[in-house]
Amino acid sequence: MPGTVKLRSVKRFGKENDGYDLSDEEKNGDYMTMGSSSKDNKSKNGKKEESAIRVGFFQLFRFASCREICMMIFGSLCAAVHGSAQPLMLLVFGLLTDTFIAYDIELNELKDPEKECRNNTIQWRNLTIEENFSLNMTMPCGLLDIEYEMTNFAYYYVGIGTAVFILGYLQISLWVTAAARQIQIIRKMYFRKVMRMEIGWFDCTSVGELNTRMSDDINKINDAIADQVGIFIQRFTTFVCGFLLGFAKGWKLTLVIISVSPLIGLGAALMALFVAKLTGRGLQAYAKAGAVADEVLSSIRTVAAFGGERKEVERYDCNLVSAQQWGIRKGLIMGFFTGYMWLIIFLCYGLAFWYGSSLVLNTQEYSPGTLLQVFFGVLIAAMNLGQASSCLEAFASGRGAATIIFETIDREPVIDCLSEAGYKLDKVKGDLEFHNVTFHYPSRPEVKILDQLSLQVKSGETTAFVGPSGAGKSTTTQLIQRFYDPREGMVTLDGHDIRGLNIQWLRSLIGIVEQEPVLFATTICENIRYGRPGVSTDDIIKAAKEANAYNFIMDLPQKFDTLVGEGGGQMSGGQKQRIAIARALVRNPRILLLDMATSALDNESEAVVQEALDQVRLGRTTISIAHRLSTIKNADVIVGFEHGRAVERGKHDELLERKGVYFTLVTLQSQGDKALNQKARQEMEEVEGSDPNAVRKSFRRAGSYRESLRVSIHQRSRSQLSNIIPESSVAFAGELGPRSHSETQVPQELKSMLPDDDAEEVEAAPVARIMKYNLPEWPYMLFGSIGAAVNGGVNPVYSLLFSQILATFSMPDPDKQRREINGICLFFVLVGVISFFTQMLQGYSFSKSGELLTRRLRRLGFQAMLGQEIGWFDDHKNSPGALTTRLATDASQVQGATGSQIGMIVNSLTNIGVAIIISFYFSWKLTLVILCFLPFLALSGGFQAKMLTGFAKQDKEAMEVAGQISGEALNNIRTIAGLGKERHFVEIYDAQLEAPYRSAKKKANVYGICYGFAQCVVFMANSASYRFGGYLVRQEGLHFSLVFRVISAIVTSGTALGRASSYTPDYAKAKISAARFFQLLDRIPKISVYSCEGEKWDNFKGDIEFIDCKFTYPTRPDIQVLNGLNVSVKPGQTLAFVGSSGCGKSTSVQLLERFYDPDKGRVLIDGHESSRINVAFLRSKIGIVSQEPILFDCSIAENIRYGDNQRELSMNDVISAAKKAQLHDFVMSLPDKYDTNVGTQGSQLSRGQKQRIAIARAIIRDPKILLLDEATSALDTESEKTVQEALDKAREGRTCIVIAHRLSTIQNSDIIAVMSRGYVIEKGAHDYLMGLKGAYYKLVTTGAPIS
Repeated sequence: MPGTVKLRSVKRFGKENDGYDLSDEEKNGDYMTMGSSSKDNKSKNGKKEESAIRVGFFQLFRFASCREICMMIFGSLCAAVHGSAQPLMLLVFGLLTDTFIAYDIELNELKDPEKECRNNTIQWRNLTIEENFSLNMTMPCGLLDIEYEMTNFAYYYVGIGTAVFILGYLQISLWVTAAARQIQIIRKMYFRKVMRMEIGWFDCTSVGELNTRMSDDINKINDAIADQVGIFIQRFTTFVCGFLLGFAKGWKLTLVIISVSPLIGLGAALMALFVAKLTGRGLQAYAKAGAVADEVLSSIRTVAAFGGERKEVERYDCNLVSAQQWGIRKGLIMGFFTGYMWLIIFLCYGLAFWYGSSLVLNTQEYSPGTLLQVFFGVLIAAMNLGQASSCLEAFASGRGAATIIFETIDREPVIDCLSEAGYKLDKVKGDLEFHNVTFHYPSRPEVKILDQLSLQVKSGETTAFVGPSGAGKSTTTQLIQRFYDPREGMVTLDGHDIRGLNIQWLRSLIGIVEQEPVLFATTICENIRYGRPGVSTDDIIKAAKEANAYNFIMDLPQKFDTLVGEGGGQMSGGQKQRIAIARALVRNPRILLLDMATSALDNESEAVVQEALDQVRLGRTTISIAHRLSTIKNADVIVGFEHGRAVERGKHDELLERKGVYFTLVTLQSQGDKALNQKARQEMEEVEGSDPNAVRKSFRRAGSYRESLRVSIHQRSRSQLSNIIPESSVAFAGELGPRSHSETQVPQELKSMLPDDDAEEVEAAPVARIMKYNLPEWPYMLFGSIGAAVNGGVNPVYSLLFSQILATFSMPDPDKQRREINGICLFFVLVGVISFFTQMLQGYSFSKSGELLTRRLRRLGFQAMLGQEIGWFDDHKNSPGALTTRLATDASQVQGATGSQIGMIVNSLTNIGVAIIISFYFSWKLTLVILCFLPFLALSGGFQAKMLTGFAKQDKEAMEVAGQISGEALNNIRTIAGLGKERHFVEIYDAQLEAPYRSAKKKANVYGICYGFAQCVVFMANSASYRFGGYLVRQEGLHFSLVFRVISAIVTSGTALGRASSYTPDYAKAKISAARFFQLLDRIPKISVYSCEGEKWDNFKGDIEFIDCKFTYPTRPDIQVLNGLNVSVKPGQTLAFVGSSGCGKSTSVQLLERFYDPDKGRVLIDGHESSRINVAFLRSKIGIVSQEPILFDCSIAENIRYGDNQRELSMNDVISAAKKAQLHDFVMSLPDKYDTNVGTQGSQLSRGQKQRIAIARAIIRDPKILLLDEATSALDTESEKTVQEALDKAREGRTCIVIAHRLSTIQNSDIIAVMSRGYVIEKGAHDYLMGLKGAYYKLVTTGAPIS
């Protein structure tokens, strides 16, 4: 090439010209960077290696405006004041207690008949005032109006309660509203930045991951900056105020209580540690069983063929034992630590009251009220500290989530598609040139795609790129659109480096039509309009006419307003292609890129689309990439690519003479085309001859074929699709009238059927039935329930003891007081010890019964799965992954409805029961008053839970639309970039975020009101009950300690009720899981392996006959696989099936194994109809060797033994089978010989070795019928010989059915059946068929592989 030197210098100049630097004002003032990106970036790179969380807590609020900052500050103030409410209430409570006690002491004094109340002091009746005074009788009396005092205290309570309501509301609603606004900004910024990223970034980031980030991660940030912050501040303030109160009022007692707290902390820490460890161990232990289940379910056909179901259930069950043991240990440990915590807490109570009362009575430092203030102050502080720590988790996960999101927001794209920089040329000729371009994809930097590519594309010419796949043809088109920048060299347009041009402008010059065009889920008209904004309807119609699309669009009922469906799913391939061409044309592009634009079409549509393209190319620079020669022949220049270089260029005839890349492509292709056309012609004649109507049918079938393909895409990856489209649908499934319509209507129903099939509705299972499975464990459950009942009674007993202590403070006799207090403190210790043992009992018993149930259910479930017919596993809902998950999760969730759940219920019921009995016994009137508040107490807890779940659902629905837009945009990012539509999508997305934002604001208020209400109910309940208590003490002579007893008993039981209701979600989940499980257990398989019914007979010969069998697979009911198969084989004969793939060869074998039963017709074995024969008996007579044999992850000997699961096999049997399979010598050369592990799926062995193990496995059954399904096709010649010999040996004296592609393996079969589209077209011996000169003859003489 002349002038290379000059080019090199240009290349270097191009390197410097890497994109465009932003001008200064853009750098700083840009709304994207928020002015912090530059300093962030520096700190980030330094820290990157250190930790995963690189966002400080306060950085989460970087998008808050002044308004939000004010809201958050005010919300925090409210939270702080709210936090001080509980300690404030304790002050009131202390005064209230002192008042009650003073009143009681006065009553006690006046009970003495010798004393009376004179001048507001208590005096002896028979003494004068002076004498009384000298005896120090100065105790006041008659001044204390208990009802008036209680009314005052009630007002305090109401005041605090009202304040709490208002503060709680403000605290929550302000924080939630502020967060909602910030989250909306984060979502907008994130999506906008993602849409600006270069395509290389998308190569390295999966769309699924981005979608998760947009939903889950941003929600995590929301959790970290919304109500949790307010609640954290509130609890933390309570913690601080509680301790301050304790130290201010009585530092000695505070210190004593604090000294115990490390024990509790230690217990909690150890418990967390052990539980985490044991959970891990349990999961590991289950992982083994899960691996067994996964292995078995993925190779279910092998298991069924060799009758290994029962063996596998045992193997699975053995692995469940250790998981069960770990589960039981976990329960015991949790019971132990819970018991330990309760023990410490009760000991702490005992100590505090014992020491506190000595301070009150002996040294008289405290009043009884002070004792309570200090004690409860510290208690509340400790509790709130514990609760506050749960918020920290939300903060941490929010910061973790923000790390990646903020980094993306701060990242500057390498190629910024929304940037205004770069110049626009006045006149564009359309000359493209590649100068020494070298390129690697960012996601695969080690693979060189283009290697020093130099190439010219002249304006107005059509240049065709040809070459093997991976040669870099499509890459060049992506570089022209500047999706990527080359590593070295440059691409020029009219001599200008395209990196210096404005991106949006450059892309607006280019029209592109791809192999799989992407349409957006809107109307045809809108899809075409995406090509150029603001285009008139006339232009759209003109473009549609040019693209040959106008006629079919006008045939549709809604014409241009027809919706194309998600991803264009309502349109056929040819229709989508032509809409895409119209979209490219409406841009009136200077440069047209056609990337395999017709390769996905059948011949008819291809001709139509090709014609459209030929008209369009005139006068434009066109680059066409294609594999089909018909599309390339008439290009002006053809460029041959190989290994990332352009190796040849010229016209069609010139290149044929050169005999290079192009020549090889041409020769290969023309042969293939010939064969195809012949087949199509022959089929047409056949069909027309037999039934003129059938032609119509076959077209319709080709249409429905596509539908079913869409369904089965679920199950097969793309790369396999090409193998399952039979040639028929390619050859003549043209764009015929009826089809294009039926195509537009079918998918919608299919669509509505497809998506939510996983979330099928199941009725929750009745608890009685779940219990039935847990019956054998009733003793455990009984003891567990006893333990739970005792644990439930502990709380009310605590209120008994607590009020008893208060009662002692008003006793006149000091010795009696001391004795009483010591007794109560000892009682605290006793209760602690009892609850330690009962907690352990409850934990152990229920975990034992629960784990046994889980194991039983897993075993039953697995057994039920293996008992289903094979067709059941074809349904994608029953893929191995889904089934193993179901075994792992559903079975363990069912526990939630029995064991621990019963414990919770018994616990709560006894708690509430005992509390109410105590209360009614001591004062029924007061109890009734408090019970009025119980519904509110319980309601506020339940209400909060309900609210939050309800909101989560609403949020999800609101975000769904936005999610659909972002999903569509990210999935089709290349198309959007090519069309320059990024801004458009960003705008739609922003608009969709308004609804979630509004709903979040509404939620803030409702949630705030609920929260405030929940917090203030307790204060209101207290105010009413103490006021009424005062009335009862005064008017009815109720002892004041009973007021405390009743109130504390019921309030503690109210919290228990709340706890029980919090367990209900688990319970509901458990019932649903159980229902799903029972559905599986109750399903009656169409072909039952476990049943003993069905015919069996002794001298099994192996005489097989297929009579007029018709069959379709249950998952693809519209594709007829067998279409009247008739063929028979006598005992000892070998039958070979040949034919193209998809003609039903393997299917016939599966009918014989009775994996499926034929829809019509019969399969006879020794004259017995297959559907009446016992399944296990039939399969035990058949041995199978398939193309990719599946081995299990165990030793070679075990794998061979798998061949016969009916009896115990000795090592000699194994060795003799191995010798017959030519395997013995190879095994003996291994270090571990027959004990060598083959790895998962036999990964440690070569294909030939696996094949021979599979043959040995089939031989050891000593089957009467041997099925060889392409047993040697995957091998190289050397191994094939060895395996073939082994097979020939194995065939002796057995009925044998062979499916093969290589003719050498078939020639000496007794009968050869040539199949096509589900029936036999010729059958007979090799020589006979050669004489017929039919299909078989052609196959043999052309020597083509039959596939």
